[in-house]
Amino acid sequence: MTQPLILSIDQGTTSSRAMLFEKNGSTFAVSQQEFTQIYPQAGWVEHDPEEIWTKTVEVCRDAMQAADKENRTIAAIGITNQRETTVIWERATGKPIFNAIVWQDRRTADRCRALKDAGHEATVTKKTGLLLDPYFSGTKVGWILDQVDGARARAEKGELAFGTIDSFLIWRLTGGQKHVTDATNAGRTLLFNIHTQQWDPELLSLLDIPIELLPEVKDSADDFGTSDTSILGQALPIAGVAGDQHAASIGQVCFEPGMVKSTYGTGCFVMLNTGDKAIVSENRLLTTVGYRLNGETTYALEGSIFIAGAAVQWLRDGLGVIGSAPETEQMASDVDDDHGVVLVPAFTGLGAPYWDPDARGALYGLTRDSGPAVLARAALESVCFQTLDLFEAMRGDGAALDTVRVDGGMVNNSWVCQFLADVLNVGVERPEQTETTALGAAYLAGLQVGVYQSTDDLVSNWQQDKTFQPNMPADHHAKITQLWADAVRRTRSNF
Repeated sequence: MTQPLILSIDQGTTSSRAMLFEKNGSTFAVSQQEFTQIYPQAGWVEHDPEEIWTKTVEVCRDAMQAADKENRTIAAIGITNQRETTVIWERATGKPIFNAIVWQDRRTADRCRALKDAGHEATVTKKTGLLLDPYFSGTKVGWILDQVDGARARAEKGELAFGTIDSFLIWRLTGGQKHVTDATNAGRTLLFNIHTQQWDPELLSLLDIPIELLPEVKDSADDFGTSDTSILGQALPIAGVAGDQHAASIGQVCFEPGMVKSTYGTGCFVMLNTGDKAIVSENRLLTTVGYRLNGETTYALEGSIFIAGAAVQWLRDGLGVIGSAPETEQMASDVDDDHGVVLVPAFTGLGAPYWDPDARGALYGLTRDSGPAVLARAALESVCFQTLDLFEAMRGDGAALDTVRVDGGMVNNSWVCQFLADVLNVGVERPEQTETTALGAAYLAGLQVGVYQSTDDLVSNWQQDKTFQPNMPADHHAKITQLWADAVRRTRSNF
């Protein structure tokens, strides 16, 4: 008897994608569409929630048609999403009152700085594991309430709803029946106490957020409602939800403390499983909910890099020096190791471990022969150097790191994987299924509806494609990492 498929909605920063997975984790069908990036002014990034919704529905229908042609059934829907991106909509109509403010957006930097200067960061970090940075949702919510006429009064009356993108999609998919999120997304808002697993009254008061806005928080594998038949043509249970980095960790089956994954999408995010202990970083990493299953919370240490694949996108769309991302693999291979050019892609500030929202991107070491290939290599190298900064911070917090599982679109580039191994000086394991973010959401949904009996079933699915071992001479490693450190120092806003 043919096993049912699982539909995964992977709503990312630059595209919406629907993937259908077999029980063994292989891809049955995929459909993807990019959507508009809106830049109202320097450091601001927005999305149109209606465009996200429309394209999400279109890619789901497209993928589901492939299942229909093969007479395959679908067991459930899993959702994974760009985290921290903030939407507020009307409960009566489902209509957003403002564009979605994207996780990369820095418009609330002054608000975060004021809260920090007033001495509130220690309390925020103790309760949430986060720092006071515009990256997170809470100050974005406050900004919308203050900028949209009448929004705060309407919120207090219960007329409006806040959610990260997962909540917004579930509201729409269920025809407005469910206002919910999961613990991984709630934990990135600055409003959720990761120790009590509740919205925190003190944090709500600090950021002036009415509790009437907030969704119900569920486990990552749970009953999130049922899709309205009129939208996708079927009433399917929405059974798994996790923020993109948490979903990727699940897709990489990092269920044991000490396991680490690094995802390379628009940004880069390294996540270290710390089990049932919420470890406080001494090196400005984030303590976060890794996932919550059956009411039990697994924690993680996380380092967040704002610009990874987005640097390659900038080469393509901003400078026009490449036609497509895959070209960069050969371009980088053709450039000499001692090219001397360093890109610090702080286009929306620097994330961990610097947390400098006012830093801006810079190129160092340019000469007359610095052409497109040198820029392409510098962009790829910058992603690996930023990952090194995160690994050094994790090692400073006591982590023993000898291998890392990588995923996301960039790791299809073998040059990146090898340079990453060289820079980190650890083995880099690339799985056969590199779309682990979407896979993790499917796994969560499958656990909830009984396609999988336990996480042990998921572990047996993981298959390695290739391991990259470090082989860079120590003197060259020291030279290039010093160049990177010097470039970051000069790029910092307080230099």
